[in-house]
Amino acid sequence: MNRKLSRATNGQGLAEYALILALIAIIAIIALLFLGGQVSAILSNVGNSI
Repeated sequence: MNRKLSRATNGQGLAEYALILALIAIIAIIALLFLGGQVSAILSNVGNSI
C-alpha cells in the first residue's frame, strides 16, 4: 500500500511540474508576441552600434 501511495505522489508531482512548465511557456510565448517588435528593435540598435 505504501509503495502505491509513493508512486501516486511522485506522479502527481511530475504532473504539477509539467503544468507549471506549460504555463511558463505559454506566458513566454504571449510576452514574445506582444514585445517581439520592441525586443527586435533593441537588438538591432545594439547590433548597429557594434
